[in-house]
Amino acid sequence: MVEFLVFLCVIFPVLAGGAAFLDRSNALKKRLVTVTGGVLTLASIALALRGGGSIPFSSALAGAMSTPIHVLDLALLCLIAYIGWRRSHRLILTLAAVQLAGMFVLGSYLHPEVAAEAPAFTVDSLSLTLVLVVSIIGSLIAYYAIGYMAEHERHLHLVRTKQPRFFAIILVFLGAMNGLAMADNLSWIYFFWEVTTLCSYLLIAHDDTEIANTNAERALWMNMAGGVAFVLALLWLQSVQGTLSLTALQAMARSGAKEAAFLLPVVALCIAGFTKSAQAPFQSWLCGAMVAPTPVSALLHSSTMVKAGVYLVLRLAPLSLGTTVSTMIAVCGAFTFLVMAALAAGQSNGKKILAYSTISNLGLIIACAGINTPAAIAAGMLLLVFHAISKGLLFLCVGAIEQKIGSRDIEDMRGLFQVMPKTALVTAFGIVSMMLPPFGMLLAKWMALESSVEASAMPVLVVTLALGSALTVLFWGRWAGILIGSLNPRLELAPETQEATMGFAVRSLTIGAAVISFFAPLLYLWLVEPAVQAMFADVSSLSFNGWYGGVGNRYGIFAVYPLYLLIALGFWYAWNETKKHAVSGPELPYMSGVQAAQNGTIGFIGPMKGFVEAKGGNYYLDAFFGEGRLIRPTNYIALALFVMLLGGVLQ
Repeated sequence: MVEFLVFLCVIFPVLAGGAAFLDRSNALKKRLVTVTGGVLTLASIALALRGGGSIPFSSALAGAMSTPIHVLDLALLCLIAYIGWRRSHRLILTLAAVQLAGMFVLGSYLHPEVAAEAPAFTVDSLSLTLVLVVSIIGSLIAYYAIGYMAEHERHLHLVRTKQPRFFAIILVFLGAMNGLAMADNLSWIYFFWEVTTLCSYLLIAHDDTEIANTNAERALWMNMAGGVAFVLALLWLQSVQGTLSLTALQAMARSGAKEAAFLLPVVALCIAGFTKSAQAPFQSWLCGAMVAPTPVSALLHSSTMVKAGVYLVLRLAPLSLGTTVSTMIAVCGAFTFLVMAALAAGQSNGKKILAYSTISNLGLIIACAGINTPAAIAAGMLLLVFHAISKGLLFLCVGAIEQKIGSRDIEDMRGLFQVMPKTALVTAFGIVSMMLPPFGMLLAKWMALESSVEASAMPVLVVTLALGSALTVLFWGRWAGILIGSLNPRLELAPETQEATMGFAVRSLTIGAAVISFFAPLLYLWLVEPAVQAMFADVSSLSFNGWYGGVGNRYGIFAVYPLYLLIALGFWYAWNETKKHAVSGPELPYMSGVQAAQNGTIGFIGPMKGFVEAKGGNYYLDAFFGEGRLIRPTNYIALALFVMLLGGVLQ
């Protein structure tokens, strides 16, 4: 039964992707995406309900599949090398050739085998967390893309649709991510890893414009650089440790194997994870991916591509526990968290804010993996889930707004409530869910900060995380203020209609953000706690000082529930007070000077008795937080931290 569910999560979407590619009439698109999303959702939930720790996959079948997977891996690298040759991109071609040589050596001379006690697939609580995120949120984004891509192509005036190819790649992408999450053998993880790299290149380059192709090539070579680190780690582990099984490596780590020969490939794998999750200095590929259609941005930045990197680092956390390497991983993540939050604070482009804030939050998850305590790992897992939901929702909202008003600049979203009242409300909700209680993001972030205080011997790490958290409030609060501040309850709102698939996806993620936050304690007990217990012998730091005595102290987190009522009452009171004092027409609150109105436009009498329109705007502090100011020093410092990370192997 488990094997069949794994098949549905990994192979079924690939088969559906093949059917979508062959559907040149584009007639079956909606059915294929709908059915695949339903199958992925039900199969992932069924796997999660089986729960109860590790569920090993059939080792006999896994062994039989090792050779075909290796052949497919070589074919995939040949395809990427061909792309590099065709695009005349020597770096891509070189990186693909290096990986081809490494994988040839691995398969021909080192002969990695799948041991019976360490099968290729292991479905445990940590992998199930990512599978649920990919299968449910990824499927909703693919469903949203049905309506979005139709409008996108109308806007581009395409004579011939590219949607069969687009949805084929999306569905293959989802299957590869599920395979990556459940694979125990690192050579299998590498295969799925490179599939996602190729798919991301094809999706970013979808519009086939010069800027799209340029940014797709950057994404490809940066992720291929991480792939080289991955291959070197595979070669080292197989030749020195004699295994590529994560289960076996974790057993070695528990027995005390933390010497340099063991930690060096771990560092190489972490660097591969940093590239995939766009950590500094690799952040430019993810920011460049913003040229892609919005569903691609949502997939790459919320539920799939970038989550693969942080997932791998979380998975490897037990291998570096108690070492300098672990501390340096925390420092690298915290640095990215702070600097990317600062870069987000300096942006007015909505997609760039979402991109930099995504990299920032991924840095926080990596910092949690480096802090490497039970509470920190639990916080990292919760951040992975809640960030995927809320950020996926925000990307979809920005996509709808851009199609309607022709801009993604948040300054152009003033008065959005009068144009797109439903979308404006959902966008404001998504922003609130990223920064305010009782939503899961704030709870997980608080847990991360608390674990850094309790476990860190480096006060600078605590200060860095605190400053990064403060900056997130700055840019989220600014955006929310633009949306909510221009709402006038007495003005009649324009009716808003939205394509059915887009509306369903947005509503589902909105409800999910609220419901999953409400049931955060159950999510913790169902998935997070078993995963952490499997990693650590002592999980006493995970207990909570409960308010409900007889129920058990770990249920004390249920104390967040009354906050829902308090926040709801606060919003209700604020709305009613706004209604009382709001005015319509030219009568506006006093802004100083001689106010006036002209053709419904509000302003004041300026020099020479001329009318001057009143305009509002935000300071973005470009001198402090601008890309021109921060990018170069950020990259230099990040490279220095990488050197220190490698140096940690010798400690």
